[in-house]
This record gives sequence, structure tokens and C-alpha cells, in this order.
Amino acid sequence: MTTIAPSQTSESADPRPARPAYKVTAARVLRSEWAKLWSLRSTWITLGLALLFLVAFGLIAAFQFKSRITSGRPMDRDFADASALSLSLFGTNFAQLALGVLGVLVAAGEYSTGMIRSTLAAVPRRLPVLWAKAAVYGLIALVLGTIGVFVTFSADSGILSGTRAAMTLSDTGVVRGLFGAGLYLALVGVIGVALGALLRSVAGGIAVLVASLMLIPGLTSLLPTSWQSHISPYLPSHAGEAMFALHHDSTTLSPTAGLLVFLGWTVLALAGAAVRLKRTDA
Repeated sequence: MTTIAPSQTSESADPRPARPAYKVTAARVLRSEWAKLWSLRSTWITLGLALLFLVAFGLIAAFQFKSRITSGRPMDRDFADASALSLSLFGTNFAQLALGVLGVLVAAGEYSTGMIRSTLAAVPRRLPVLWAKAAVYGLIALVLGTIGVFVTFSADSGILSGTRAAMTLSDTGVVRGLFGAGLYLALVGVIGVALGALLRSVAGGIAVLVASLMLIPGLTSLLPTSWQSHISPYLPSHAGEAMFALHHDSTTLSPTAGLLVFLGWTVLALAGAAVRLKRTDA
């Protein structure tokens, strides 16, 4: 008779350790957005272009001013009342486009690639993603813009030494203007992030950004003069320029008022992006 040995139930060898539960925190969301931003080649290229625009155009403006002074040629209207500060910030208009476009790419780029679904799956509450993108990119734009304008001003001060445009950091309004320009560029970047998240289209976000900063201010010249004085100072670009302008008159805002108005535009853009992100699917 064949004896069948009872089979022993084999216990599973070494059970896998339980997967740790990760909690979504603000610090981790910020770290994630920081890593994603620097992993993109477009980040390095666009930030490099923004810094190049700031420094190169500021130096070109200073050399152009000095050459006209020494040669005795008539001065253009743009250079008639120029100072070392205004000449060193000549590249701000070009740098703002680079930083604003990259801001749009930071947010809208994830929608075009579909990566936003993974991001929102990891952070279900959604809004921390927007705040983290705006904070990380705004900080980077602030540091880059501030360094760029201070470096350019230092170089221009040497170029313009001995001319009527010469200035130093100790002159009234210079440091305030340089920090104001850096803050303005940072807020332009944040607005770009907000427009990218609001419109979810790279082309649409860039179009609205360019229209807001460059086209609409030009169109206000077609309005009646009485309207221009009430509308023009409160447009985003004009309010931003008041933050770093050395001189002000009755047609422009003070630096503090310009900052408050431009902050208002920034908050408005972020609020619109937050509402759409919260209410609609990716």
C-alpha cells in the first residue's frame, strides 16, 4: 500500500515590507516642481537668453550713448534724458518676453504632453501644484533678473563714467530701481505661469502675454487723450515700468503704486488659473 505523505502548506518566504505611505506636503511639491523645471533643456536655453538680453542690450545702449556724446552727433529722443540706470535696464523689455514665455511653458507644457495627469494624480488637491510652479519659477526669475540688472549697471557705470548719464549705486533711486526691475521680471514670469495654467495652450498663453505687455499699451494711443491719462498708467507694462523708473510725473504711477497695481494683475491671473484648475479636468 502506498503511503502519501501529507503535504505541508508552505508559507510564503519573507513577505515584502509594506510600502511606506508618503504624505503630500508643500515642501515635496516644491521639490518636485524644482526637479521638473531644471530637467527641461528649454529652461536653460530661455534663462540664458533672458540674461543675455539684459546684459547685451544694456551694454549696447551704454556704448551707443557714449559714442554719440563723444562724436557730437545729435541724440535720439530715447537717449536725450538717459541715465546709467535707464540704459542698464534697456534690455528689460526683451528679457521679460523670454521669462514670460518660459513661464507659459512651465505650466502649459505639461498639458500639451499629457504629463499634467500624472502630476495631478500625485497631488490630488491640485492647487498646491499651481502655487509651487509659480513660487519656484518666480524665485528663479527674481534671482536671475536681479543679478542681471546689477551686473549690467556695474558695467554701464564704468562705460558712462565722466558723462552726464554717469551714476553710482549710492545715487538716489538707483538701488530701488534695480531691485524693482528684478521684481518686475519675476512677476512677469509668474503671470506667464498663470496664463499657461489658465489657457492650457502654449500658443494661446504666449499670445495673451505679448498682447498684454506690448500690443495693448500701443493701442491706447488711439484713445482720446482724456481716456489715456486714466487707463494707460494702470496697464500691466506701464505699472511695471513705474516700479523701476528713476523719475515720475503726473502721467505715471509712483513706484509703490506701480508695484501694487502690477501685483493686482498678477493675483488676478493666478486667481483665474486657480479657478479653472479647481473646476475643470486636465
